[in-house]
Amino acid sequence: MSRPVLVAVDQDAGALRDVERELRDRYGRHYRVMSFHSPQEAQACLEDLSDSGDEVALVLSGQRPSGATGIELLDAARRLHPHAKRGLVIAWGDWGDPETGQAIFDSMARARIDHYVLRPSEPPDEAFHHAISSLLLGWADARRALPYTIHIVGESWSGRAYELRNLLGRCAIPHSFCLADSNEGRTLLADADAREPLPVVIFPNGKVLTDPSNVDLATAAGSAVNPDRIDFDLVIVGAGPAGLSAAVYGASEGLRTLVVDEGGIGGQATSSSLIRNYLGFPRGVSGRRLAQRAYDQAWIFGANFAFMQRVTQLRREGDGLAVTLSDSGRVRARAVLIATGADYRRLGVPTLEALNGAGVFYGGPMSEAPAMVGRDVYVLGGANSAGQAAVYLARYARRVTLVVRASSLAAGMSHYLVREVEATPNVSVRLGTEIVGGGGSGSLERLVLRGVAEETVDADGLFVMIGARPFTEWLPPEIDRDAQGFLLTGEDVRAWPLARRPFLLETSMPGVFAAGDVRHGSVKRLASAVGEGSIAIQLLHNLFATDLPHAGARVRNPRP
Repeated sequence: MSRPVLVAVDQDAGALRDVERELRDRYGRHYRVMSFHSPQEAQACLEDLSDSGDEVALVLSGQRPSGATGIELLDAARRLHPHAKRGLVIAWGDWGDPETGQAIFDSMARARIDHYVLRPSEPPDEAFHHAISSLLLGWADARRALPYTIHIVGESWSGRAYELRNLLGRCAIPHSFCLADSNEGRTLLADADAREPLPVVIFPNGKVLTDPSNVDLATAAGSAVNPDRIDFDLVIVGAGPAGLSAAVYGASEGLRTLVVDEGGIGGQATSSSLIRNYLGFPRGVSGRRLAQRAYDQAWIFGANFAFMQRVTQLRREGDGLAVTLSDSGRVRARAVLIATGADYRRLGVPTLEALNGAGVFYGGPMSEAPAMVGRDVYVLGGANSAGQAAVYLARYARRVTLVVRASSLAAGMSHYLVREVEATPNVSVRLGTEIVGGGGSGSLERLVLRGVAEETVDADGLFVMIGARPFTEWLPPEIDRDAQGFLLTGEDVRAWPLARRPFLLETSMPGVFAAGDVRHGSVKRLASAVGEGSIAIQLLHNLFATDLPHAGARVRNPRP
């Protein structure tokens, strides 16, 4: 197989020479580097590469090569090579030029470029290579070509193979899937000397598991399953953004911290293919990568993790709290943080529910997008996660239709994302529309849409992202909830047993806090969940300072 291609084009001979030098010196062993002075020649080359099936990993274009703007060439590259990353090369300080700055803002908002790249200076220019390596990492991630990717080989896309893919996705672990009767599947099985029963999971270190249990899979992938002690200062239930944030801050401040999650890390965030409005990530970051980094950060600070385990009971025990895990028994904690988040609501259409994993998917498309190449795909939902899913699927699918019940995208979606959806050529939007039926023989084949009228459309895939319900059924009845099951905290608590007032994020059970999407009144945004997780740790310090066993007798810190 030929090496992936890096393409550079710039009318400025000096700028092109600098870019080509850096690309060849640093990446020439693993990529083919092609450079052009003319955008017409560059586009012709991109067309030839597309026709021959060659992979283009990156296209870099100067701002105004002769005959066309750099942005126009990069836009053409998107159509020819949907997975290729695209960078607009500018000189240092050019962002201060109003015309250049506006072109960058507009082009990124409309997904015509991935980011701008500063023209390299004298070598070694590590800032330039940091930008390039970040773009190449994003390309490799999208192509399921990351190092240490876990391979799943199964008989079909549904059934146990789907469950394993879903589990690895929830653990934010890079993985790929192929059918056993495909060329790739036969090669993988032969190289690993793997035998039935299927599905087979092949790990980067050569380990092979046949039809593994969830615990076996998590353990082989390096995830912690059992805690190494029973006494903790803080037990966090849920490893989404709020839980991971609390784990980072709690462990870094010396609290003995345990994080428990029935699945893996990241929660709903792992379904987001590209989060562009999170502070500190101007090029955007996938929810999976953000979760991986947060997990690593918490682990380095000393947080303990127990995955593939449910919390089956939470109760007061003496001067602390007892938390019972499904497989490891009881652990004790001075405080508990509930950060279980929420899950997508179900459609409730029996014929579509029967196809879950066989064309119908709840949540984002990170794992399933490669199976949608050249197909007609629908996304149901009107919030940011649905918009991100539609834009991401557009790289694979022939056509993506975003089905929105509201009368406008702006009703539930960020402005930057509305512009990106509208600018993606193979994404269309159906407003004021619901999905009321559908079906297929073994996999999804059609959907019934109801708007002004009812119609049946051909469909190969459906991703459902229509709001959330909290994971709170397991909690004891003395913890207050609203009518939808979200946890009441702080001033919203109705039944409070102590003389002091509850802290800001504290539930009606003293010492038990809630953060993120599971909490009544929370802002359903990633940054808000992360913020609440960090705030919870400060509140815990205040709680511990009140000497909780005697908090009913003397009020040392009545308000947070």
